[in-house]
Amino acid sequence: MKIATLVLQTIAIAALAGCATVKKPAYDTLIAHRGESKDAPENTLPAYKLAVERGFGFECDLYLSKDGRVFTFHDPDLKRTTGGANSSRCSEASWEETLSKLDVGSWGKWKDSKFAGTPPALLEDVLALAKNGRRIYLEIKSGPEIVPVIKAILSSQNNATPGNVLFICFNQGVCKAVKDILPEYTVYWLVCAKKDDGGASRPITVDEVVAGARAAAADGVDMQFDPDVVDEAFVAAVKKAGLSFHVWTVDDLSHALRAFAVGADTVTTNCAKDLVDEYAMLFAPEPDNRDEFSERTVDGAAFPTLP
Repeated sequence: MKIATLVLQTIAIAALAGCATVKKPAYDTLIAHRGESKDAPENTLPAYKLAVERGFGFECDLYLSKDGRVFTFHDPDLKRTTGGANSSRCSEASWEETLSKLDVGSWGKWKDSKFAGTPPALLEDVLALAKNGRRIYLEIKSGPEIVPVIKAILSSQNNATPGNVLFICFNQGVCKAVKDILPEYTVYWLVCAKKDDGGASRPITVDEVVAGARAAAADGVDMQFDPDVVDEAFVAAVKKAGLSFHVWTVDDLSHALRAFAVGADTVTTNCAKDLVDEYAMLFAPEPDNRDEFSERTVDGAAFPTLP
């Protein structure tokens, strides 16, 4: 479907839903997934710093190492982003002996790049990037045993606060542990748009999402965005239950616009800058001598110029 048609559809959805203040792709509504991971290796300080330099909040994944350090990594083992150099499980690797010496800046398209030799990041270094007005989404990959360690790290510094850092997790027990041990911090329950039901996949229902978030003692929901599942009625029901609503991982502008139109508060993406730039170009001011009803065309489809 052409993007102009999708934009019109998105605007119509917002109007029908009564979303007079619908959010849009912006520096404070897009969350850089694993940092600006399109332009720097995922879950590394260069990716996080790039997100901050560009004006975005970012998401990172946290594991507890064998020797008690909290570090950033996505997969349960080290194989993919070390280019196969190490296949140990994250929880069984020592920071001092192994993790601090890994190169996670040379795999895949990053081979022979300026990021070669980049190690995983420690939570302490991630928190040093926290700034008011933007949020760092800390996704916990380990079990609840990591939460007291995170609390000690947070207590040892003054930069990261409940106002600029929050937690996300699929594990409801971990979400509850965060709320028990760090009650001042916001927690979102991560959930997929589909669930397994006796070996078959089906869309998750809004009642299941609300019940799951409540079981997790969460403040909000961070849900995989599937436009066939997540519509304005779905989001409205979640918010009516007193929960905020966020989505992941959206790299297409038309889908990001739709997510915001149906009520998403934030959108997590691998290409935050690209979405902001594309949105700005699409709705750039028209040349002089054109009235508010003049038309623009994108991919051959005409639509009214937005004020």
